Formats: sequence, C-alpha cells, structure tokens
Amino acid sequence: MLWEHLDWVQFPAARHFMNKISLHILRTGLAITFIWIGILIFRNPEAWGGYISPWALELIPIPIREAMIGTALLDMAIGIFLLFNSFVWIAALLGTLHLIIVLITSGINDVTIRDIGLLGAIVALFIDSLPASIGDKIKSWRNRKTI
Repeated sequence: MLWEHLDWVQFPAARHFMNKISLHILRTGLAITFIWIGILIFRNPEAWGGYISPWALELIPIPIREAMIGTALLDMAIGIFLLFNSFVWIAALLGTLHLIIVLITSGINDVTIRDIGLLGAIVALFIDSLPASIGDKIKSWRNRKTI
C-alpha cells in the first residue's frame, strides 16, 4: 500500500491530513448511527423500552413511552450536532454518558455488545475534540507535582 512506503516524518502535513480525515469519517459514522437509532426508537418506543432491565424501569419516574421518546430525541440531537460538526465535544460527552447509561441499564447482551464499540469510538472523538483550553487544563493537572 502507498501509505506504508511514505516517511511520515518528512510529510507531517500529510500525517495531520490523514488523522483529520479519519476523525471526520468517525464523526460522520457516529452521527448517522445516533440519528438512525433515534429514528428507530421514536418509531417504536415501547419495543425499545423492553431492553431496559426491570430494576432500572422501577427508577424511571415517567411512563416508559415518554422516557424512550426523550431518549430518541437525545440520540437524534447528538447525531445532528456531530453531523454538522457543531459543539462536537459536548455532543461526544453526552453520547459517552448516554452509552454508559445504556450499558448499565440494559446489561451486556447480544444487542448491547455493539455499544461497547460505539462507546470506544465516541470517547476517542470526545478526547480529540476537546477545546485547547480544556485540554491544556487537563494536561497541567496531570503534570502538577504533589507535595
């Protein structure tokens, strides 16, 4: 393959370009996934509520239909922000928290196992899309010396 023979040290701009292309592909793929799942949940909220564990259902203070419609709207909003490349780090943070909640409340099974891959992808996007000011604060916090 062509990429194997290139010396990335001599072509740092090419390396940066390839990294950004891969992030745009990741962001777009996640956007489509979140929008699509939101549409599917919105079309049949009761069926999707069946994936929630019984113990978690008892914690939801509203009817499952309304809770799942709210979930559908959240998924679609995350997807739209990712698709339009707006507030990506906030959308990725919300997506991360949402997928963690899905995994906790649904458990790991044949259906939710793919959510682990989605979680890894959205966390990677979150880390890459953090504003420089927040990233610098995190780096300085990690590098501080303890007394």
